[in-house]
Amino acid sequence: MFRRIFLRNLTIVSSIFSIGIPIGFLKKPSRSTKKSIFYDIIIIGGTPSGIMAAITASRMGKKALILERTTHLGGLPANGLGATDISTRGSTRGLFLEFINRIRKHYEEIYGSDSQQVQDCSEGYHFEPRVAEKVFQEMIESEKLIDVLYSYQFDANPEFIQMKERYIESIRVFNRKNKIHETFSGHVFIDATYEGDLIAAAGVPYFVGREGYEQFGEPYAGRVYKYWNGPSAEGSTLLGDNAIQSFNYRLCLTDLAGNIFNIQKPESYCREEYLSLIDDVKTGMHTGNQIRQLTQEQAEENKKRVERGEAPEVPGMPQGIWRITNMVKLPNQKTDANNQHLAFISTDLPEENWPWPTSGWKWRDKFAERLKNYTLGLFWFAQNDPDLPEWFKKETRKWGLAKDEYVDNGHFPRQVYVREGRRMIGKYFFTAQDALSEKEGSRPPIHSTSITSSHYAIDSHAVRKREPGRAHLDGFLNYSTRPYTVPFGVILPEKVENLLSPVPVSGSHLGFSTLRMEPCWMALGQAAGVAAVLSINSSTTVQKIEIDALQKVLLNQNAILIYFEDVPQDDPDFELVQFMGLKKILTSWKAELDKPIDKNTAQSWFTSAEVSQKPNFTPGKTSRREFLRALNLQMQKK
Repeated sequence: MFRRIFLRNLTIVSSIFSIGIPIGFLKKPSRSTKKSIFYDIIIIGGTPSGIMAAITASRMGKKALILERTTHLGGLPANGLGATDISTRGSTRGLFLEFINRIRKHYEEIYGSDSQQVQDCSEGYHFEPRVAEKVFQEMIESEKLIDVLYSYQFDANPEFIQMKERYIESIRVFNRKNKIHETFSGHVFIDATYEGDLIAAAGVPYFVGREGYEQFGEPYAGRVYKYWNGPSAEGSTLLGDNAIQSFNYRLCLTDLAGNIFNIQKPESYCREEYLSLIDDVKTGMHTGNQIRQLTQEQAEENKKRVERGEAPEVPGMPQGIWRITNMVKLPNQKTDANNQHLAFISTDLPEENWPWPTSGWKWRDKFAERLKNYTLGLFWFAQNDPDLPEWFKKETRKWGLAKDEYVDNGHFPRQVYVREGRRMIGKYFFTAQDALSEKEGSRPPIHSTSITSSHYAIDSHAVRKREPGRAHLDGFLNYSTRPYTVPFGVILPEKVENLLSPVPVSGSHLGFSTLRMEPCWMALGQAAGVAAVLSINSSTTVQKIEIDALQKVLLNQNAILIYFEDVPQDDPDFELVQFMGLKKILTSWKAELDKPIDKNTAQSWFTSAEVSQKPNFTPGKTSRREFLRALNLQMQKK
């Protein structure tokens, strides 16, 4: 009921919460436009999702074009996000798993299968930024039907898109090198941008902001202050607003002597921004649930420790540089350094990024520079400020930027970690409920139109800066899900007939917060590539392609549509189990194919299959595998 009421009014609400006309998009092009160039599939954004869409299209015989604004491919994995965000390995496969396997192979070939680097790459799920970019490049270059144009900027304005009724005929893209707008025409267009610029230009409705609890009944929706891994705290209203979660840079830090680039004080350094860190370091204050265990006696003792120049002792307190960043180990003694979720002040910069989704690139570039200087200033402050304890500065000074990363950009990431841009209002609106079990131990809702399985927590970073008296920053939360199915409708607009949106997908703030992980985005990009090809081959709209055909192609491409704990892809009945899972015949986490079937299970499956004739079987002797095969034959006859 929440979903129906909300979607009926969502277009109106989005006009309130969104910023409006993108900044800087009202000027006419200053130079002439080149003649239109035609492709089967045109992809805006060289993100991992866009790359997978292009590879899929190429392998299915279609000519694809990637238009990338920067001079490098790979999006966030090539810009510091080297610790893959996936809670259950194996819950997402297809081209994502091919990427992971290539990462592992890279380290094995260079360093040897028994090397520390192979161990630290964690089966290919942890990698250095330059290795991610290298692997993406190799995957693209192995395809014959993909073109990539760098420094091509698409601006989210209807002026730069030519539409005929519900069909995109062409787009105009700004060549940042020669300052000329160029026109590209195609059969199908794919928005693989983190911002959702193409869907906005095409007039697809979208949402920016947070829904409140009353709209979907999502746990911790709207304005919420929550101890990390703990309960909600004072100030939580659960009301919606126009806030979006904060951005940061995923830094590649190292303490390896000889590969450290020392962090310099930025010209725009403002010491006042970081002063609250001093008291946090001296007192051990943090945002985790364990802080509630700190007694008054322990607090008083810590004051004495500070006077003696010693570190405080507080349950759950991050140590050293971990006070300002959370790090995951990568090969070659590097780290993926993210925002510290236990800190009141870290590498995220809440509030100031709110205009990003609907602003033009002039504003975005200015904010990116502001965020870069803020980040460098934070680390310089932590390593050098005279009012910080010496023991703390000594620990933080061991670290610096990895000298062999981003060598053309001062060893600093080239792209902002855009956690949330526009969110399309599509054929299906994904909420937190779609990733949560309906009852203890059960699956989340099973979508028969699933195009990938996925699994990550509901995960949102802060939307506001530190506020006095609050347990944590507003909106900073993380809570568990189970492996879930993602319906085709999340990448499918309602009305534009040749557009797919695998990155700015259709979902609530919290629903989007689990879908937004790169493994899922890669899988959705692969599905978008397949859908685009099927649309072209069948001369129909993307909304009218046959979902069964889409799913069959995806399974043939090693994708997984619903996760089972005990059925590997090389099992001869893998596809059968996938089919039976999506039909809600197999609903538990294990298929147990070789276990004898009992009478009650057989009856339940027969009823769910809605066939007229029950397969012959012997309870306690016929295997579940054999019964499913026979049941499938009956279902095919329907």
